[in-house]
Amino acid sequence: MIQIAKFTFNPFSENTFVLYDETKECVIIDPGCQTKEEKKALADFISSNELKPVRLLNTHCHLDHIFGNYFVSKEYGLELGMHELDVPTLGFAPQACAMYGIRDFELSPEPGYFFDHGDKVNFGKSELEVLFGPGHAPGHVAFYAKEDQFVVNGDILFEGSFGRYDLPGGDFNVLKKTITETMFALPDETTVLCGHGGETTIGREKLTNPILSYNG
Repeated sequence: MIQIAKFTFNPFSENTFVLYDETKECVIIDPGCQTKEEKKALADFISSNELKPVRLLNTHCHLDHIFGNYFVSKEYGLELGMHELDVPTLGFAPQACAMYGIRDFELSPEPGYFFDHGDKVNFGKSELEVLFGPGHAPGHVAFYAKEDQFVVNGDILFEGSFGRYDLPGGDFNVLKKTITETMFALPDETTVLCGHGGETTIGREKLTNPILSYNG
């Protein structure tokens, strides 16, 4: 069974997730740790629980989700896994930091490998399925744990809301299609772990999410 640890980091209140199972192997998804204190909080959790990080994954590469990529990659000797279509988003991060006046940015490593829709990400005795979900970012993905009934969905769906589509590479119609055809195809009981804010479920969002009546 996969255990979930959530950390809320950086000025954008981004959610970083550490997933681990009984083998103690873990994956780190969207490390947003920016300050020394935030990096220490993440490292202390991994150390105190005797976890072994085996994968560094990005749902997408907006700056708030990659602040800690360099730290995690260097600290644990991990290559970055992401979708190839988000390489331009990753490359835009320094410019985005300049726009927000952020100066203490450690440049993310280049991706070591890519994954696409339907690929499997394995760690320990556990498996995540990659779901391609563009619209908020061109190479956005979600990680679906079928047996444990949850999905780490980055900035696709939020509780009672949905991701921005006005950033470079965003597209409302594509995002709406991702939500209605990919995310809403998951079982209603699936817990949605969001890139910002609290959790929700697929069933709840299928009934109430404003994307259903919003036309961009």
